[in-house]
Amino acid sequence: MRIYQHALFLALAFLAGCGGTGSPTAQDATAFIAEAESKSNDLWHEMAQAQWIASNFITEDSEAVSAAATRRAIEYGVTLAKESARYDGVEVADDVRRKLNMLKTGLTLATPADPAESKEATEIAARMEGIYGRGAYCPGDPKPCLDINEITRIMGESRDNAELLDVWQGWRTVSPPMREDYTRFVELSNKGARELGFADTGAMWRSKYDMPADEFSAELDRLWEQVRPLYLSLHAYVRTKLQQRYGVDVVPSDGPIPAHLLGNIWAQDWSNVYPLVAPAGADPGYDLTRILKSRNTDALQMVRYGEGFFTSLGFEPMPATFWKRSLFVKPQGREVVCHASAWDVDNVDDLRIKMCIEINAEDFSTIHHELGHNFYQRAYNQQPLFFRDSANDGFHEAIGDTIALSITPEYLKQLGFINTTPDASKDIGLLMQRALEKVAFLPFGLLIDQWRWKVFSGEITPEQYNQAWWDLRLKYQGIAPTGARSDAEFFDPGAKYHVPANVPYTRYFLAAILQFQFHRSLAEAAGCPATGDTPLHRCSIYDSKQAGDKLNAMLQMGASRPWQQALEQITGSREMDATAIRDYFAPLQAWLDEQNAGKTVGW
Repeated sequence: MRIYQHALFLALAFLAGCGGTGSPTAQDATAFIAEAESKSNDLWHEMAQAQWIASNFITEDSEAVSAAATRRAIEYGVTLAKESARYDGVEVADDVRRKLNMLKTGLTLATPADPAESKEATEIAARMEGIYGRGAYCPGDPKPCLDINEITRIMGESRDNAELLDVWQGWRTVSPPMREDYTRFVELSNKGARELGFADTGAMWRSKYDMPADEFSAELDRLWEQVRPLYLSLHAYVRTKLQQRYGVDVVPSDGPIPAHLLGNIWAQDWSNVYPLVAPAGADPGYDLTRILKSRNTDALQMVRYGEGFFTSLGFEPMPATFWKRSLFVKPQGREVVCHASAWDVDNVDDLRIKMCIEINAEDFSTIHHELGHNFYQRAYNQQPLFFRDSANDGFHEAIGDTIALSITPEYLKQLGFINTTPDASKDIGLLMQRALEKVAFLPFGLLIDQWRWKVFSGEITPEQYNQAWWDLRLKYQGIAPTGARSDAEFFDPGAKYHVPANVPYTRYFLAAILQFQFHRSLAEAAGCPATGDTPLHRCSIYDSKQAGDKLNAMLQMGASRPWQQALEQITGSREMDATAIRDYFAPLQAWLDEQNAGKTVGW
């Protein structure tokens, strides 16, 4: 999945604190918030620009500048979080209370009060991200080093078991140097969180969801149980097909799937194995990657297509600075962090995306996703500064993916990419392709933070980092490594960007649930399912002003209301509901159950 530059966290992380003595009053609280909001933006802008440079020009100097700016930001944020606690017992206006609560729960890294330890934490954070960004697998002469893009390409295209295992293992040589840093980072991060009154950093992360932390954990379990049967059916079918390709000695009939055979470095998206698992006769008759290349589509035009989707809904085009300042193509002669991300550099309209675009179907979808962040960021830019964010972080991720669900044959026909849409007999293939991306991701989206929360709480010790990582991947995903992955030698969690970059991951699981709930509601607004002849998975909201109006009404709310109210604005319900996923994939679920008859489901 992808990240965006999380505006509220950063806004919260750099504000100047206000001291005070005596019993605080409501007037004091209001003045405190007003002063914090008035002072925040310059420091935010400085840090965002420093981080942009560090991601686009990876050097020791850029890392140092970024670390210094981030350290100043976080130190102010910690001060402000501590000051906000002074007003816990004061009766204040609802909007002031919401902002005070956000200040206490909005950090992802709370550095310790000790200046030396604060400096050490931010330097470690910058160093780990730099290690990841420079990461490459160098097998040695005469073979050249492979960066993450080249490894990603091999993982997606190769069908050679030995080659896949080699590059899979090779990428994981990047992360062991982070292990000692990460262990120390956990210690420092937890110390800062405890100084704010939280049990640990994981508890701090879970406290931001407009509900008690324990209830939030239970909510995640409930949602996973709603979708788990669909995942188990997909897993069993894919395992059978992979066994047919690689043999029973490589892929067992009733055990976990080898992690290197699923077409993705992290086995979080199985789309690339579609040719091996495609239903017979399900070819839709077009290949989006081939179409894009045949039209000589370049990176800029790829982004123009994404922008065009949003303007068809009634949104204004991106500002001129977006096209001038974004990074669309990997530059020659310098190292950059190619991981796709969307940025809101000034909390108003300096919007950008950063990615090394490849001309293929995956990046076509990714662009729609990243622009979803940018259009959301602009929609709420009239809110007070502290409310310039999504209702919860899952919402931000869900918006872009909701739009990507509308990349249907009907949409491609409207763009002129295809002349006719495939008939209903091809839908199982189309649903299979989407399930390999969306359904396969669900347990991965859940387990990343399950591991980190246990690490932060001390339930998983440094001596157990790798074993616990693979225990969770087996429990939730039903995958396993080929060969031993000892804790003494490996640190496989660090091979996933969001771990060294300290980016919370539960947002992606929530987004995977919410996007289908949003899509079902917006499709209804567009009049799609109501016609009776277009199933939910064929609906596209492209060019629907009614859907655009409904979407924009929610986007403009930003974080000004609890996420339950924002959810109600767009869906009519205050509860997250995974039944929309089951509705969307219902024809595929029935087909999978037929294919799996007589076979083991589970591991």
